[in-house]
Amino acid sequence: MPSLLSDTHPTAEKVQIEILRSMPAAEKFRMLNGLILAGRALSLSCLRDRFPDAGPEELRRRLATLLLGSELAIRVYGPEPQPPTIR
Repeated sequence: MPSLLSDTHPTAEKVQIEILRSMPAAEKFRMLNGLILAGRALSLSCLRDRFPDAGPEELRRRLATLLLGSELAIRVYGPEPQPPTIR
Protein backbone atom coordinates (compact mmCIF):
# COMPACT_ATOMS: atom_id res chain seq x y z
CA MET A 1 0.00 0.00 0.00
CA PRO A 2 1.44 3.41 -0.94
CA SER A 3 2.05 5.92 1.83
CA LEU A 4 -0.79 8.35 2.55
CA LEU A 5 1.30 10.79 4.59
CA SER A 6 4.35 12.29 2.89
CA ASP A 7 5.92 13.52 6.15
CA THR A 8 5.52 10.30 8.16
CA HIS A 9 7.81 7.28 8.16
CA PRO A 10 5.96 4.28 6.65
CA THR A 11 6.35 2.23 9.85
CA ALA A 12 4.86 5.01 11.98
CA GLU A 13 2.06 5.47 9.47
CA LYS A 14 1.23 1.76 9.65
CA VAL A 15 0.97 1.98 13.46
CA GLN A 16 -1.26 5.07 13.20
CA ILE A 17 -3.59 3.33 10.75
CA GLU A 18 -3.79 0.22 12.96
CA ILE A 19 -4.67 2.36 15.98
CA LEU A 20 -7.36 4.23 14.06
CA ARG A 21 -8.86 1.01 12.69
CA SER A 22 -9.08 -0.50 16.17
CA MET A 23 -10.61 2.63 17.71
CA PRO A 24 -14.37 2.62 18.44
CA ALA A 25 -16.47 4.86 16.20
CA ALA A 26 -17.48 7.07 19.13
CA GLU A 27 -13.83 7.82 19.87
CA LYS A 28 -13.20 8.69 16.21
CA PHE A 29 -16.13 11.12 16.32
CA ARG A 30 -14.75 12.68 19.53
CA MET A 31 -11.40 13.18 17.78
CA LEU A 32 -13.10 14.68 14.74
CA ASN A 33 -15.16 17.02 16.92
CA GLY A 34 -11.97 18.15 18.67
CA LEU A 35 -10.36 18.91 15.32
CA ILE A 36 -13.42 20.89 14.20
CA LEU A 37 -13.44 22.91 17.43
CA ALA A 38 -9.71 23.57 17.13
CA GLY A 39 -10.18 24.74 13.53
CA ARG A 40 -12.95 27.12 14.56
CA ALA A 41 -10.84 28.48 17.43
CA LEU A 42 -7.93 29.03 15.03
CA SER A 43 -10.24 30.76 12.53
CA LEU A 44 -11.60 33.06 15.26
CA SER A 45 -8.06 33.88 16.35
CA CYS A 46 -7.14 34.83 12.79
CA LEU A 47 -10.31 36.92 12.47
CA ARG A 48 -9.44 38.77 15.72
CA ASP A 49 -6.02 39.58 14.26
CA ARG A 50 -7.50 40.79 10.96
CA PHE A 51 -10.35 42.75 12.57
CA PRO A 52 -9.05 43.91 15.98
CA ASP A 53 -11.96 46.31 16.58
CA ALA A 54 -14.63 43.68 15.91
CA GLY A 55 -16.81 42.57 18.80
CA PRO A 56 -17.99 39.02 19.50
CA GLU A 57 -21.11 39.31 17.31
CA GLU A 58 -19.17 40.60 14.32
CA LEU A 59 -16.55 37.88 14.75
CA ARG A 60 -19.27 35.19 14.85
CA ARG A 61 -20.82 36.68 11.71
CA ARG A 62 -17.46 36.66 9.95
CA LEU A 63 -16.84 33.08 11.08
CA ALA A 64 -20.17 32.14 9.48
CA THR A 65 -18.83 33.51 6.20
CA LEU A 66 -15.75 31.33 6.48
CA LEU A 67 -17.73 28.22 7.41
CA LEU A 68 -20.73 28.62 5.11
CA GLY A 69 -19.41 30.75 2.28
CA SER A 70 -20.49 34.30 1.53
CA GLU A 71 -23.73 33.53 -0.28
CA LEU A 72 -25.24 31.20 2.31
CA ALA A 73 -24.02 33.31 5.25
CA ILE A 74 -25.78 36.35 3.77
CA ARG A 75 -28.99 34.36 3.28
CA VAL A 76 -28.90 33.07 6.85
CA TYR A 77 -27.37 35.97 8.81
CA GLY A 78 -27.86 39.02 6.60
CA PRO A 79 -25.28 41.40 5.14
CA GLU A 80 -21.66 40.99 6.04
CA PRO A 81 -19.74 43.74 7.86
CA GLN A 82 -17.29 45.76 5.82
CA PRO A 83 -14.62 45.20 4.73
CA PRO A 84 -15.52 41.71 3.50
CA THR A 85 -14.11 38.72 5.34
CA ILE A 86 -13.21 36.89 2.13
CA ARG A 87 -11.59 38.91 -0.63
